Amino acid sequence: MLTAATTLPRRPAVSLRPAAEAYDYEHFRSRLAEPALLADAVAVRVFRAPLLAVPVGGPRRGGYMSFDLLTHAMSTHILLAEHPGFPRLRVRWSPYRDTCHTVEWGDPAPEWWEDDAVFGRFYGYSEAAIAAFTRRHHRTPSSAAPEPCSPTAP
Repeated sequence: MLTAATTLPRRPAVSLRPAAEAYDYEHFRSRLAEPALLADAVAVRVFRAPLLAVPVGGPRRGGYMSFDLLTHAMSTHILLAEHPGFPRLRVRWSPYRDTCHTVEWGDPAPEWWEDDAVFGRFYGYSEAAIAAFTRRHHRTPSSAAPEPCSPTAP
């Protein structure tokens, strides 16, 4: 006996959910200079994993999210375009397999060589959160090393 194949309705791979459902909601709430921005934030759910997209405003000048698949980045771009607080949306396609694609919004990020405090202020983190991060992740340029270390040194 032949039966008609029934297909279940597919849920989209990417969807927007309330911000409080995001896995990283508390992380951002405790670090933003203006946590009130979370009122307009959304959780971007890729399959079952919701992550927070925080809009620009106050000291926060830009934001971004990373994606393994370009299709997820494109879907997120479309969804965020309909949500206030995400101006100048753009997808940065990565030509490299080991580097993620990104969706960015707001002003362009500082140049890569800027220090962590500049990035922290750009993304709207509080001075306390920036100080805590820089204490834990102190970057020392290789030129600041007291003496070059030889691989054959004892």
